[in-house]
Amino acid sequence: MNYTTETVVVAVAAFLALLGAAFAHDHLFAVHMGTLCLCLLAGTILLMRKIDFSVAGPQPRVEPSGYFDEVIRYGLIATVFWGVVGFLVGVIVAAQLAFPDLNFAPYLNFGRLRPVHTSAVIFAFGGNALIMTSFYVVQRTCRARLFGGNLAWFVFWGYQLFIVLAATGYVLGISQGREYAEPEWYVDLWLTVVWVAYLLVYLGTILKRKEPHIYVANWFYLAFIVTIAMLHVVNNLAVPVSFLGSKSYSVFSGVQDALTQWWYGHNAVGFFLTAGFLGMMYYFVPKQANRPVYSYRLSIIHFWALIFMYIWAGPHHLHYTALPDWAQTLGMVFSIMLWMPSWGGMINGLMTLSGAWDKIRTDPIIRMMIIAIAFYGMSTFEGPMMSVKTVNSLSHYTEWTIGHVHSGALGWVGMITFGAIYYLTPKLWGRERLYSMRMVNWHFWLATLGIVVYAAVLWVAGIQQGLMWREYNSQGFLVYSFAETVAAMFPYYLVRTLGGALYLAGGLVMAWNVFMTIRGHVRDEAALPTTYVPQAQPAE
Repeated sequence: MNYTTETVVVAVAAFLALLGAAFAHDHLFAVHMGTLCLCLLAGTILLMRKIDFSVAGPQPRVEPSGYFDEVIRYGLIATVFWGVVGFLVGVIVAAQLAFPDLNFAPYLNFGRLRPVHTSAVIFAFGGNALIMTSFYVVQRTCRARLFGGNLAWFVFWGYQLFIVLAATGYVLGISQGREYAEPEWYVDLWLTVVWVAYLLVYLGTILKRKEPHIYVANWFYLAFIVTIAMLHVVNNLAVPVSFLGSKSYSVFSGVQDALTQWWYGHNAVGFFLTAGFLGMMYYFVPKQANRPVYSYRLSIIHFWALIFMYIWAGPHHLHYTALPDWAQTLGMVFSIMLWMPSWGGMINGLMTLSGAWDKIRTDPIIRMMIIAIAFYGMSTFEGPMMSVKTVNSLSHYTEWTIGHVHSGALGWVGMITFGAIYYLTPKLWGRERLYSMRMVNWHFWLATLGIVVYAAVLWVAGIQQGLMWREYNSQGFLVYSFAETVAAMFPYYLVRTLGGALYLAGGLVMAWNVFMTIRGHVRDEAALPTTYVPQAQPAE
């Protein structure tokens, strides 16, 4: 499609959204359709500015590299933006737990902002990072331009529209109200269309590759794209009450609904937050370290073992529930088995630095990537351990689970993404280097300290919480009321907010560094340490 056709399509979509707002069956749907109409009108105006009405028509811009990198630049900026937004909302909801008076009903209370935070960090920050890096990696490893022409732009802008609709829906109270507060049916349908387009772009690029070998990072990215599509469609099967209303009903109910949600939930972790970011690791760590992957054979074993085992592990979230005991045990067994492929990937990533360990001292970007792999290893040890029924009886429903999730999300997902952003920014904008490597160092320490404070305090809080819940006196009565266990969490919630604020500060430092790099500024940092050269020592 050319810009003229695209403009007409977006303008027609805006008109249909306006009709939907006018004839909506409930006011929430009308507000959402009005929001959609405004977004599409803004898109129409932007597209009209690109139309060339000359006889020859617009000439497509050709990158010097021959690759389609402009959409990746937009993706990197979106990743940084949504990251800061997600971290900020996270600090706000953490503060709301410590200080309940910060809950402003109905739109800005914890119940509505918590899914905004979760979706902003996982799907907005993490999703944009995966789309952006996968488009970069697949072109370089296949030596082929992205398939589908402007279809990549549809994927990018369509995904941003999904994020806006989901976030505004959460604030307005438009969601399915299930475990992950999934958006309503029409937002889910839109995401399905965008995701199919994403698969077409990615798979089409692989099929037209000039490099006969498919590099392992592409296998991880492809597994992530295909599996998330399957999870999204099955988990969000719903019947709308009206095609001009926001309400729908899930086709699942009871324990079947619980199992479906945790099949989706755990595999979203397994394929969105693990497999996709492992694709990132397998490309950017060797590139930044300037070393080959430690063992390519191990990476292939890692891939097939991981994708086979992860899909079965979801039931471990439903220990001691109405789910049949055999299904609970199956989830636990596969979770424990996941130790092997997970640590195989961690070892492969760490050992890629063989012969280049000095870079950890001199290169803050590689330091970020290595700490990410370390957190990946720690989280993939802790997760299977927490799936064991005896441990789960203490940890489940406590802050320990929250600490575990955030050590993986902030430590693994966040840090590997930051490393990829710092690697890509100068290359995508043709800069000699980043604006400030010292600011990268500051970001590393702020983020690392924030993660350690956040996770450690919640580990302690969770164990205390679990022990207080199960404490009985000599007569068999509970020693502590639920309100007392909540009150005991106050100092932990306070320190947790501090840890999140440190992580947010690191994100703001990154945003400024990226902005100044794009603007072409370079900070004078002559005093930075150079690569260490060992000096000869006299024999003793």
